[in-house]
Amino acid sequence: MDTTDQRSGAPPSQTVVKRQALELFRGLPRRYDLLSAVLSFGQDPRWRRALVSAVAPAAGDRVLDVATGTGMVAAELLAREPGCRIVGIDQSPEMLSGARARFAGTDGGAVELIEGQAEELPFADESFDALTFTYLLRYVDDPRATMRELARVVRPGGRVASLEFGVPQWPPARAAWQLYTRIGLPVLGQMASREWGEVGRFLGPSITGFYERHPLPKIVGYWQEAGLQDVEVRRMSLGGGVIMSATKSMSAPDAPGGHDASDAHDVHGGDDALEARDACHA
Repeated sequence: MDTTDQRSGAPPSQTVVKRQALELFRGLPRRYDLLSAVLSFGQDPRWRRALVSAVAPAAGDRVLDVATGTGMVAAELLAREPGCRIVGIDQSPEMLSGARARFAGTDGGAVELIEGQAEELPFADESFDALTFTYLLRYVDDPRATMRELARVVRPGGRVASLEFGVPQWPPARAAWQLYTRIGLPVLGQMASREWGEVGRFLGPSITGFYERHPLPKIVGYWQEAGLQDVEVRRMSLGGGVIMSATKSMSAPDAPGGHDASDAHDVHGGDDALEARDACHA
């Protein structure tokens, strides 16, 4: 069954934010998986596994992975549930070429890869059972509108989960994070390549600037306004990574501002108990 929405049209105009994202990722795919793990001290793969656990695909589910990049989350979804079907979408043709190389020797029907934009998904309403997205909202002009578009394509009762970098709240961890993002990451990135050096210089200001404009409680509100309920926020690795997850409501979303972000709750337990207390509370 073809679930592609035929509301054809030109892709959204490339703003400064979009052009910056495309340029940033153009030279990264060849060693993206390895260097993203190394430069995060092994935490990025762990966060991605937690993201997949939060969405928990079932056999037969059709899952949309937005900002799929080189397909790391898509591969993790299939590893967890080989019976699900994955559609990966990304705006970067270079990153998608890395994803195609990853899945070249696998069942061609399990993963479909599409070039496209999160702000204007080429799919019909309620056409997926679950949706994941990774490091996305910092690269769009309107996170609130993007959340509505993401939720649009998920069926009622379906799961949505995301991974984003975070800024630690515990002062010693925050000081270490600032030192690493301001000095360590740019230096290590430059040692890997010129492109990764640019990423190293970009990431710290990008993350802090994003949360200054869109504090975590406000982001929770974007999810709720999009019709996502039971929003959970999980801080990992002393707050360096943030997993959010929710369920698509059975009813239509409220108008903007109709939810209180305090309805969200955090997930406690294990090595995340320290940072979880800083998440949004019920």
